[in-house]
Amino acid sequence: MNNVSISPEAKIGAGTIIHMGTMIEGACVIGENCTIGPNTHLIDSIVDDGAHIWHSVAQNARIGKNTTIGPFAYLRPGADIGESCKIGNFVEIKNTSFGNRSKASHLSYIGDSNIGEDVNIGCGVITVNFDGKCKHLTIVGDGAFVGCNANLVAPVAIAENTYIAAGSTITSNVPEGALAIARCRQTNKEGWVDKNLSR
Repeated sequence: MNNVSISPEAKIGAGTIIHMGTMIEGACVIGENCTIGPNTHLIDSIVDDGAHIWHSVAQNARIGKNTTIGPFAYLRPGADIGESCKIGNFVEIKNTSFGNRSKASHLSYIGDSNIGEDVNIGCGVITVNFDGKCKHLTIVGDGAFVGCNANLVAPVAIAENTYIAAGSTITSNVPEGALAIARCRQTNKEGWVDKNLSR
């Protein structure tokens, strides 16, 4: 079986392909015509028809129809991914509903959040959900575009059809249709290197 391990409690639909190096633990339910693996670990998770998961881990998660997960994604308990989504490399999601057709393609942490439909989560986006004592909720409305390397400091709500400028740290709610920019203007100190660094 090419080092495949499948729990006797698991249910797997017709036409699904399980590739080498895959572990399916607990009461997983996997739909029809899915592709699981290689090198994927599923624990007590639900995978709907047509999903593709490779080189990734999902624990107590749900993955919607025709969604692609991986490589190297980590879906923690409470991750509820909608249909036709993309969760890419080195994206971690926990305790979050992630709407249909939304995508987080790489290098993001999304925790304790409600992400709407048709949302783009840029590279390096972080939901800052923990203040040292409590976890807080981030809400991102349908059609929002969150630029690369943005921090969404919860509790915070990003309304529908908004844009978050790359590199912003968002600490207040953003109204519908707005562009939020939360960063200093670039300043170039000409000649600084020659004045301050010995060579």
